[in-house]
Amino acid sequence: MEDDQEFSREWTYIKNEYEKLVDRIENTEVSSLVQSDNELADFFSADRKNHPTIIKVMWDNSKSKTGEEFPSLIYVSREKSPKFHHHFKAGAMNVLTRVSAVLTNAPIMLNVDCDMFANNPQVILHAICLLLGFDDEVHSGFVQAPQIFYNALKDDPFGNQTEVMYKKLGYGFAGIQGIYYNGTGCFHRRKVIYAVPPDCTTDKPSKAKGSPSWEELKVKLGSQKELIESARSIISGDMLSVPIADLSSRIEVANEVSACSYEASTCWGQEIGCVYGSTTEDILTGQRIHAAGWKSALMNTNPPAFLGSAPTGGPASLTQYKRWATGLFEILLSRNNPILLSLRKRLQFRQCLAYLVIDVWPLRAPFELCYSLLGLYCLLANHSFLPKVTTSWEPGFSIPLALFLSYNIYNFMEYMDCRLSARAWWNNQRMQRIISSSAWLLAFLTVILKTLGLSETVFEVTRKDKSASNGDGSTNEADPGRFTFDSSPVFIPAAALAILNVVAIAVGAWRVVASAVEGRPGGPGVGEFVCCSWLVLCLWPFVTGLVGKGSYGIPWSVKLKAGLLVAAFVHFCR
Repeated sequence: MEDDQEFSREWTYIKNEYEKLVDRIENTEVSSLVQSDNELADFFSADRKNHPTIIKVMWDNSKSKTGEEFPSLIYVSREKSPKFHHHFKAGAMNVLTRVSAVLTNAPIMLNVDCDMFANNPQVILHAICLLLGFDDEVHSGFVQAPQIFYNALKDDPFGNQTEVMYKKLGYGFAGIQGIYYNGTGCFHRRKVIYAVPPDCTTDKPSKAKGSPSWEELKVKLGSQKELIESARSIISGDMLSVPIADLSSRIEVANEVSACSYEASTCWGQEIGCVYGSTTEDILTGQRIHAAGWKSALMNTNPPAFLGSAPTGGPASLTQYKRWATGLFEILLSRNNPILLSLRKRLQFRQCLAYLVIDVWPLRAPFELCYSLLGLYCLLANHSFLPKVTTSWEPGFSIPLALFLSYNIYNFMEYMDCRLSARAWWNNQRMQRIISSSAWLLAFLTVILKTLGLSETVFEVTRKDKSASNGDGSTNEADPGRFTFDSSPVFIPAAALAILNVVAIAVGAWRVVASAVEGRPGGPGVGEFVCCSWLVLCLWPFVTGLVGKGSYGIPWSVKLKAGLLVAAFVHFCR
């Protein structure tokens, strides 16, 4: 009872302080902020794409007796310059790694996205138990928590909650070399980020091995003295015995290691830190860590360790999938391909196959597009590619029917095993076809054009729609689960497919009626109609979007471009 009263008092105090802070922010003018605090001038004068490093010590634990249990809080905004590629999130993570090395140098690092929060108050204790609870630290290079969402809509209408993938594929990863790095909700050993191999993969024991030479670390990490010293202390296991007395005294050093030019002629982004070369730097970095011989651990706590925000609406969901697929295809075409890592390094063969299940997402797009076009081509061209159903059952028709039913029944059973609804299964099944014909297809084309030197990869930030959540996954919007559209090119292929299937069914039905009247045999059979009807059901949000209004309707610019593709395909069929 006494603990409950103390918690209630602390909760009320924090709530009141937060409300005061919000009120101050909302009622303060920019000019008065600059006049009252010169430090804020760094922010107001900064250009978003071209500014120096901004580092502010918000809370220095070493200077406060009242805040001994509260860790130091440091704000870091890395330098941006049009002369240097900033390498997206991977570049930001590497800057934070170097800055924290010269300021705090903790042996464990936690990575959490800005839209996530700690949901379990003992999450750090659980993670440390997993990191330190093994006899051999090789089993815990990093600890990854499942990605779970606090604003998850009922029945996953946009297919982005990935619950089945985590419970089936992710838990399978955990039984081999460990769960993949998910980019957030992850605890890393700092030595793993420095590309230090586990002790079991070296010829010498840990104590005899010692720390790498100064020159070796200088080549890999850069020439900054304090950074090299902190790295040597982490790698050797001899932590700095005397903590930094004043964090402000290290700001100049932190600015130096966060400069855009610091990584030149070093191994940052290649062997050290988060790996560059893919917009899905998390999967790529996780592969490197596993290829070095490390294993990872899955932290699945109750309540969940972290909760995040899932994108809602068509534009946000497809943008996220396009970015993921682009990065995965970049991995397949690079020297960090899991097959090469399995042959040359210590990535286990089964772990290689597990990574390939994810990495080949964009490769499915052109093949699935061909299958999608095959049925409607037959209806438009008056041909058939499937065995026909006649009065005497043709055995050949049983093969595609059995494949279709067995795949969908097995997939449905997976959702039932995960305690999800039939509607959730259908929503994910529908979104799979939409994602493949839109986001994955554009990602495939983007990387092909980049490989040919005709384009550059663009990092697209996923917009998280802000809505008033009721705490149970529902929102105050009229229909938050309804598909929305904008003028993005990602909607053009799927809109064209939707139009083509409707046109093909209409043309095919007219030909069947005409053939029956005239008594002419031949033409498409039931199988082709079933294929097109199934696709119409899967693409139903686009079918309704063709006549919808506002954000629920497909913009005319997308309709026009999709119409041109439809006209070209119909002409080809003739």
